[in-house]
Amino acid sequence: MTAPRSGRRARRRDLRLLPVALGTWAAALVSTAAPGAAPGMAVAGWSAAAAVTGLLLVGRSERAVAGRNATRGAPVVIVLVLAAVAAVASGVAAAEPGRARVSDLPMGGGRVLTVDAVVSGKVERSPSGWRFDAVSERAQAGQAAANAAVPIVVRSSERPEGLDLGSSVTISGTAFAAGPGERAVLVVDATASLEVTRAPAGVLAVAAELRSALVAEARSLPQPGGGLVAGMAVGETSGVSEDLDADMKTASLSHLTAVSGANCALIVAIAYGLAAVCGARRGVRVATGGVALGAFVVLVTPEPSVVRAAAMAGIAMIALLLGRAGAGVSVLCLAVTVALVLDPWLAGSVGFGLSAAATAALLLFAGPMADRLGRVLPRPLALAVATSLSAQLAVMPLIITIDPRMPVYAVIANMLAAPAAPVATVLGLAACLAAPVPVLASGLSGLAWIPCAWVAAIAGTAADLPFSSVPWVPGWGGAVLAALVCAAALAWLTLPVDTARRRWARAVVAVVVGVVTGSALLAGPITRANTPTDWAIVACDVEQGDAVLLRSAGRVALVDTGPDPDALGRCLDRFGVGVVDILVLTHFDLDHRGGVDAVVGRVGAVLHGPVSSGDDQRALALLGGGGARVIPVVAGASGTLGDARWRVLWPRERRNGVPATTTAPAESGNDASVVIDIRGGGIPATVLLGDLSEEPQRMLAAGARAIGTVDVVKVAHHGSADQFAELYRRIGPRVALVSVGENDYGHPRREILDVLVGAGAAVARTDRAGSVAVLVSAPGPAGTLRLWTEHPDGVGPDD
Repeated sequence: MTAPRSGRRARRRDLRLLPVALGTWAAALVSTAAPGAAPGMAVAGWSAAAAVTGLLLVGRSERAVAGRNATRGAPVVIVLVLAAVAAVASGVAAAEPGRARVSDLPMGGGRVLTVDAVVSGKVERSPSGWRFDAVSERAQAGQAAANAAVPIVVRSSERPEGLDLGSSVTISGTAFAAGPGERAVLVVDATASLEVTRAPAGVLAVAAELRSALVAEARSLPQPGGGLVAGMAVGETSGVSEDLDADMKTASLSHLTAVSGANCALIVAIAYGLAAVCGARRGVRVATGGVALGAFVVLVTPEPSVVRAAAMAGIAMIALLLGRAGAGVSVLCLAVTVALVLDPWLAGSVGFGLSAAATAALLLFAGPMADRLGRVLPRPLALAVATSLSAQLAVMPLIITIDPRMPVYAVIANMLAAPAAPVATVLGLAACLAAPVPVLASGLSGLAWIPCAWVAAIAGTAADLPFSSVPWVPGWGGAVLAALVCAAALAWLTLPVDTARRRWARAVVAVVVGVVTGSALLAGPITRANTPTDWAIVACDVEQGDAVLLRSAGRVALVDTGPDPDALGRCLDRFGVGVVDILVLTHFDLDHRGGVDAVVGRVGAVLHGPVSSGDDQRALALLGGGGARVIPVVAGASGTLGDARWRVLWPRERRNGVPATTTAPAESGNDASVVIDIRGGGIPATVLLGDLSEEPQRMLAAGARAIGTVDVVKVAHHGSADQFAELYRRIGPRVALVSVGENDYGHPRREILDVLVGAGAAVARTDRAGSVAVLVSAPGPAGTLRLWTEHPDGVGPDD
């Protein structure tokens, strides 16, 4: 018994290919971030690999003549690293000319771009509608055109019929070039039109129909569990509600709302096992597993975690076919290397990183941790705890970069949900494949609902428990701190008891946890003590979204709520806001109304623009149920806030003469944002532009003489490039508030920042300044404005 166990441990810790995977990953990050250096990296890599290979061959022949065995090991690994680096750089260099032709198209100033493309990824919901990956075939801006197959990201407020993986589309709208290292060359906003010119064909059409059938079936099931059926089976998350999504993230169960690598392994194992039961030979069994894997990837769409898992499973099957059981870590390293060589831009994908880190932790640490915990816990429970805890510790540093919170009940939640996940996957997938037989599909969907409802209940319970998450240090500093404490925790839980390294690891965990806990306890009193109390305007830091407070004579207005109730709640508490007299919902995108739960029951009146969907109506009904008066408004509406006077400048009333108080005006969305002008009563002249794009700004500017100059402007659409610069020049703000967070849209854009600075405005960005308060030294137009920022030196367009 001892020999097999030690052999398993040796294979589990076979790290010979780890330098190859890490070197490939580093090369992919560098070459995609600086594609101009890729050709030089490729030449240097291939040359060095050839030189080292030559030296190895010469040395081998000399040792053979001398009768000694040729040595292997480090030199071979060096050759593999150099070859992988060269291969990655070669791929980036080969793709760069086409990418450059597309990114160099003239797109500034809101110019309309027309793109013919093929959808290459999942069509997913986003805060502003829908988004999906595509491959551009032709892009044209004015007279300039580029024919090149390059990846793009498309955003749209609508999802036309037939839009799915494999469909051909024509998009008209504005665009901007993505940042360095991004897989997509362009981010295209389909502001003009999105037309499906050809629906998916062949196996892609079949996959789209199966997914759609499962989603439709799941909608009829009780919620919130029904929303997880399609997500856990085939990665279709459109049925997951905003509340459930938030609960899953808080409980650290969000990896279950979409297909992960574990699903791939499960599908391959089932296919292989069924072939074995039928008496098939090993080659046929492996081929069956490969076909099932390929079909599954097509069905769920090639997400980063699925790509990694598919590569790993494919390599493992090849090893099985050859009769060589591959070591787990070696297979993972080879899978990561192959995936990055084929697609170097995966190196910057958080999903790919999370998947690889979790798998590595399970291979390296779950076994030793289970052995240690097995001394005080029953073996099955020890293994369950070790599996969940090792994966959680491995991925936490990456998660911190997205959401700076430490989930308190993550391990328990994952332990409880783990048994349900494979059952939900198998039953949900069976329901999906049974779509041509509706009775069978309905029955299987109902069975899949049971484990999904269990997972949803766990998430909701964990999220509702006290202290469900602990605030952590945000940004990369917090990620480094989290990496330190997680690495120390892994060492403490896996190393032998009486070792100096384990004692040091325990000390590191104790110190960091103590410091973070103490900081969290003191953060509230210290923060409130350093916050001004005489503010007139506050732009709350709610990440990528809007939430602006205005106060006059003790009365408070809130313009939008941001995307997250917790973030808004922290801002309200910090600035001492208990009751919101007026809530303005400029429009109903998630980044403007997602935080309404934080103010339900605390609002006197709600002013809102056009309503278009059931979600919009539900948000208003929620606020109305909490006692708020709900009032639709259009241009010309006015009122008071304390001693200040507000008026609505946009949207304009319908031209058919229907009164705005009974019917919503115009169309909903960004260009129907409610624009508020407010001034007097201690509030400097202020205009808040919602998410207006260039054309409605141009129309608004025609009445800029009536607006007059302003002291403060809330810049439209988080500082997007789709702006009418002349409007800002005419109103001449002294302060420009840009409510923005980390995003992949390129907000705020350099073009609008230059306009604001040129107009003489002090630019305050919430992504760098944190929450920003505007204070007035004296009433009247001659009053001096003073800015307070949460972070020092936070005012200015750049660091």
